Amino acid sequence: MLKKTLLALAFTGLAVAAFAQQPGIKRTPLQKVEFPDGYNTVTAIAEIPAGGAAGRHTHPGIETGYVLEGELALLIDGQPEKTLKPGDSYQIPAGVVHDAKAHGDKAMKVLGVYIVDKTKPLASPAP
Repeated sequence: MLKKTLLALAFTGLAVAAFAQQPGIKRTPLQKVEFPDGYNTVTAIAEIPAGGAAGRHTHPGIETGYVLEGELALLIDGQPEKTLKPGDSYQIPAGVVHDAKAHGDKAMKVLGVYIVDKTKPLASPAP
């Protein structure tokens, strides 16, 4: 029991550190599943304040999400800018540089699912 508790605390600390890498975005981890083999599937709420941006970054695996609140511009390298509203969903391929910017005077909130290489940080800043 103690081992499981310590492992859970360690994961929480690692998840918070990984999620905290992008200064313009707040990610709240909801759950993590070690699946498929070699990967973690992480479900989280991502929030960007009104007028803010996540900052250009990548993930070591795919990201898919669903817009819960607000409106955002999704900028994925190599694709035209997409404007997303509540009820819209999106997908971002593994390793592709992207950014999200909140439109207007409302904060933006999405439910994100990340299927990422478990040996790497969830997000890494990109130039």
